[in-house]
Amino acid sequence: MKVLKALVHIVIVALLTLVTQVGGLIWIVVFGFFKFRNSTWSRKKKLGSFLVVYGITIFTIVPITARLGGRTMLPVFHQHIQPHNLGYVLLCRNYGSVELHETLESIALNLPQSVDGEISITYLDAGFPFIDGFPLLPHLSHDDGRKIDVAFIYNNENTIPDDSNPSLTGYGVYVTPKNGVNPTVTQCEDAGHWQYGYSKYFGFETNSSITVNPEFTKYLIEEILSESNTQKLFIEPHLIPRFELNQLSQSKRSKIRFHGCHAVRHDDHIHFQIY
Repeated sequence: MKVLKALVHIVIVALLTLVTQVGGLIWIVVFGFFKFRNSTWSRKKKLGSFLVVYGITIFTIVPITARLGGRTMLPVFHQHIQPHNLGYVLLCRNYGSVELHETLESIALNLPQSVDGEISITYLDAGFPFIDGFPLLPHLSHDDGRKIDVAFIYNNENTIPDDSNPSLTGYGVYVTPKNGVNPTVTQCEDAGHWQYGYSKYFGFETNSSITVNPEFTKYLIEEILSESNTQKLFIEPHLIPRFELNQLSQSKRSKIRFHGCHAVRHDDHIHFQIY
């Protein structure tokens, strides 16, 4: 029985570490304390204590210590920059370098505004608070605080551009090509890259009436590419003509790259990274 309990704790620590980076360590500290004190608390009370300590830690200790390593928590309740949902904050996947934070603020200041409301940057996965090279699964990169995924600009059900998104997670609900066929998906999957479209299983579409706004998404991409420290931007090839990105200057177009078949589709979000 003791061996089984130990294995359960090991699995939980491993999963929390992979998903949140810091959760595994917090679990060890909290349940190590209970073990040291020979606590007779019930499992529910112990789990509740972990959740309380976890919540306090990620909003106090983690942001402060992350700054010592050159990373900062990205805005949560900023007027023009916010996460797609609080899940990214609670899982500590909203950290980036100070330079990335400053770049986002610069982009947000230059975004055009809709006549019906203000357009903002909605970010998805950025990075963990500590350690360069620590993987932010399932991403192949996002391990140095200089990479971030941001959502397209969408029209809500009233066809007004705002921070709506058709996906619960922000991923997996793809922009349909005008002719209905995405040739890159066929090429990649035929080459054996089965994972290329797997994010569709994690999208959880919430509102099919929410549609991409090509005009404002183009503005967003153009502002990203206008930043001098933007190194590259990944987007699905069929969206380049759809968003009229081929009309941008050569200096901006040169930063748009194909992410490769070893990654996943990028017609549900924009990935960009800075130097």
